[in-house]
Amino acid sequence: MADSETPALDLTAAHKYFAAHCFNSAWDYMDKSQRTAVEDEQMLALAMASHWHWTQREDYSPVNASISYWQLSRVFVLLGQVENARHYAQRSLDVLPDDEALPFYRGYAYEALARAAALAQDRPAMEAALSQAKQFAEIITKEKNRAALLADLEAVSNKQ
Repeated sequence: MADSETPALDLTAAHKYFAAHCFNSAWDYMDKSQRTAVEDEQMLALAMASHWHWTQREDYSPVNASISYWQLSRVFVLLGQVENARHYAQRSLDVLPDDEALPFYRGYAYEALARAAALAQDRPAMEAALSQAKQFAEIITKEKNRAALLADLEAVSNKQ
């Protein structure tokens, strides 16, 4: 679109709004115990749109990318797409800085890897990812965050 055709709107504000709105709307579908095929498509489209809008923001960071990739992995688990679930789970981990900082996000990246491995019925990979996630959970300082991660890890363990 040429500059003369650019609509008169605040693109920065639009990207900020749609990154969060699409993420939360995808989450609403993720929380449903049963979805139609159309709802599955909407869930995926919203997660992808959320990620794209994040990439357009000035405050896009490795943590934002990791969260977005985590959501995409979880969506692909719900859709039963093993390779996509694994790909985005790995991206969730790979984009984080290579240090022990951010244990909550690292723990959830490993949680995504464990879910993808569980979907693939790859018990050794699932157990390895769960072990890594639990190590990061141990060093999370906010009790609420630690409890949330541990509950999600327990849910993955119970699926096998």
